[in-house]
Amino acid sequence: MSHTPPKLAVLVKGWPRLSETFIAQELVALEEVGQRFDIWSLRHPTDVKRHPLHDRLQAPVHYLPEYLYQEPDRVWAARAIAAALPGYAEAWRVWRADLRRDPTHNRIRRFGQACVLAAELPDTINGLYAHFLHTPSSVARYAAIMRGLPWSFSAHAKDIWTSPEWELREKLTAASHGAAFGATCTAFGARHLRSLSDDPTRVDLVYHGLDLTRFPLPDPRTPRAANAPFHMLSVGRMVEKKGFDRLLDAFALLPDHLDWRWTHIGGGELTGKLTEQAHQLGLSDRITWRGACDQPEVIAAMRQADLFVLPSRIAANGDRDGLPNVLMEAASQRLAILSTPVSAIPEFITSGTHGLLVADDPQSLATAITQMAADPTGTQQMAEAALERLRDAFGMAPGITRLSARLSDLCGAA
Repeated sequence: MSHTPPKLAVLVKGWPRLSETFIAQELVALEEVGQRFDIWSLRHPTDVKRHPLHDRLQAPVHYLPEYLYQEPDRVWAARAIAAALPGYAEAWRVWRADLRRDPTHNRIRRFGQACVLAAELPDTINGLYAHFLHTPSSVARYAAIMRGLPWSFSAHAKDIWTSPEWELREKLTAASHGAAFGATCTAFGARHLRSLSDDPTRVDLVYHGLDLTRFPLPDPRTPRAANAPFHMLSVGRMVEKKGFDRLLDAFALLPDHLDWRWTHIGGGELTGKLTEQAHQLGLSDRITWRGACDQPEVIAAMRQADLFVLPSRIAANGDRDGLPNVLMEAASQRLAILSTPVSAIPEFITSGTHGLLVADDPQSLATAITQMAADPTGTQQMAEAALERLRDAFGMAPGITRLSARLSDLCGAA
């Protein structure tokens, strides 16, 4: 790899994160097409494991102060340097206006992290690119104003649907130091962001797609016998928008003759609540809680399962999935899919063709599970159709080519 000094700084919430393989996949692919960048992380890693993908990235990783009080000398030294930058007064004005509307410790921390970023960025940096449109983009925006640099973002799900509209509008408007461009991974999200921007062309639809080289194709599956044990798998954080509480209620409605098992992979804030719910429903002996797993472990679990279930829903605060990469991962392993028609999931799965999409209430989920278990041949045909759709329309290369070109333009590449 060339040792050309980087022109781009990439901001992420945390590095590495098991639950954000789509970011790791993108950054590795950008390196492989010649982009040079440093990573600036707002938080230190909390996951014990790493995906093999994380080890492929060669970019240096810098950690900003996760909490300002933890590194006071660094923060105050950076503040002094930042205060001397030509754009500091304007960044201060913009931040103070934001703070009046969002008087939180997080908003204060964003400005402190931006000062450190602006002070410590190498002089070779010509542009910033932030993953997620909420906190990381705020830090990027304030630092970019201080340094007189353009900035850009990639928006995903929670950051789109839980950020206040005033903040999204300002980050999408040139007159308020908005992003030079933004990418988002679903047509559903792109339509919403374009409606808030002064220039709809500022927002690009860039599907993450899936790097199929990371998910070796298994041999064609033989449909299971209709009376054989039925193994279901879910992979996802135990948070409200994933809908696992309603899935547990659905399991309690399954007919007695169905010999089912369910494996869950992932951690999350609702772990204790969900395991207790399973116990109260009398389901614990049919469930395996695997916790956080790396990619090879996920692939192995997918190959052992008969059905992948992701009962996504809209959370009370508006948070929702975009197009979860894990659905594409399941399709790559010829694993049948049951999900819900939330957000951009129908952009990949046409119900009845590539899998089933049903309402997220327990009865609808239970009915669909029973139907798919009773029709192994039809269920496997949908899995094969999903694999073909993945290959035809959701490869990774087109999106990386487009994103790389936009980032090169951002940084003034010839």
